[in-house]
Amino acid sequence: MCKFDHLSSRKCTTDLINNIKTMKIQHVSIVAVCLSLMLSCSPANKEAKNPEGDQMKEQVQEDTAKEEPTAHATLNSASGSSVTGTATFKQTGEMTVRMTIEAHNLTPGEHALHLHEKGDCSAPDASSAGGHWNPGGMEHGQRGVGEFHAGDIINLTADANGNVSWSEDIEGWTIGGSDSTNILNRGIIIHDKLDDFVTQPTGAAGGRVACGVITEGSM
Repeated sequence: MCKFDHLSSRKCTTDLINNIKTMKIQHVSIVAVCLSLMLSCSPANKEAKNPEGDQMKEQVQEDTAKEEPTAHATLNSASGSSVTGTATFKQTGEMTVRMTIEAHNLTPGEHALHLHEKGDCSAPDASSAGGHWNPGGMEHGQRGVGEFHAGDIINLTADANGNVSWSEDIEGWTIGGSDSTNILNRGIIIHDKLDDFVTQPTGAAGGRVACGVITEGSM
C-alpha cells in the first residue's frame, strides 16, 4: 500500500511507472513470441524446411513420366493414293497402348487398319512392310474374337470428305519391351478396302494406300 505523504507519494508513483513499463515489455515479448511461432508454422516455412519433400514429389513425377512411354508415325501415301495422316501411341497400362489415328484423303467408307511386321515403307505399294505382325503364329481374325494377329486392329470409317479420326486402347501391346508385344519399328498400313476378318491371311483388305513407321517418342 502507498502512504500519501510527500516522499512516499513520489516513491509510490515511481514504482507504479516501473511496473507499467515492465508489463508493457512483457506484453510486447509475448506478442513477439506468438508472431514468431505463427511464422514458423506457416506453409511457406514448412516447404522451405522440407527439401526432401520436394525431392520426393519430383521423383514421383519422373517415375510417372517413365511409366507412360509414347511413340508416333507419319502416314504417307502408297499405291498411287493421296492419303496422309498421323498415328500416335501412349502406354496406358502394363500391356495396353492407346492408339490414335488422324487420316485424310481416303475414299469414303471402311478401310482396314493393321500393324505389319516391318517398319519399311520404301516400296511404292508399301509391300516392303511385309505381312501382318503375327508373333504368336495365329490365324487372321477380328481382334477380341477367337484367334487374331497381334497386328489386326479395326476397320476405320472415313467420312464423306475422306477424313477419319479414331482412338482406342489396344491390349497386348507395349512401347518397348518384349519382341512379342513391342510395337516400335513396326509398319502401320491403311488398306484400300475393309477387312472381312475371315479371309487368310489378309482379310481381303485390298491394296495398301498409306504406310508409316512407328518411332519412339512424341511427334
